[in-house]
Amino acid sequence: MVAFLELHGIEGATVLEIGGGVGEIQIELLKRGAARSVNLELSPAYEEEAKRLLRDLSLEDRAERRLHDIAVEPDGVEAADIVVLHRVVCCYPDYERLLGAAAQRAQRLLVFSYPPRNAFSRLFVSAENLAFRLLRREYRSFAHPPSAMLGLLGERGLRRTFAHHSPVWQVAGLER
Repeated sequence: MVAFLELHGIEGATVLEIGGGVGEIQIELLKRGAARSVNLELSPAYEEEAKRLLRDLSLEDRAERRLHDIAVEPDGVEAADIVVLHRVVCCYPDYERLLGAAAQRAQRLLVFSYPPRNAFSRLFVSAENLAFRLLRREYRSFAHPPSAMLGLLGERGLRRTFAHHSPVWQVAGLER
């Protein structure tokens, strides 16, 4: 992801990372020349560690972290040159709303990762969701159809210029 973005120019760019956890990608892009970043997260569990990492690297003044669901409230988020969603789409039930909101905010580039949709991934997701249900946890994971996700982004004016495939994660890089 970072290599794709670096090839397309991150110097001075604004970054919106959706579901960035502690912000590893956000931090890497700031270290490589991005001007500012906003990291949206649904869980407050990452905040203490994320703030420590930003402080240790003296990046607090260039990074903003917010608890915000862009799919529910897209108007509450400004557009950015680069939008990143790493291991996020598989955690969200409504990929259309999530990717639609992300595409709307991507001025230049959007990159996201997702699990392949095959028999193994569907079996894994089903088993994982059964375990979560038995443990009475609300979290569920999803293996959304890649062609539908990419089609939606295409309809929003983005074209795929990068693809990386591995057995567990696939990455798509798109340009406006």
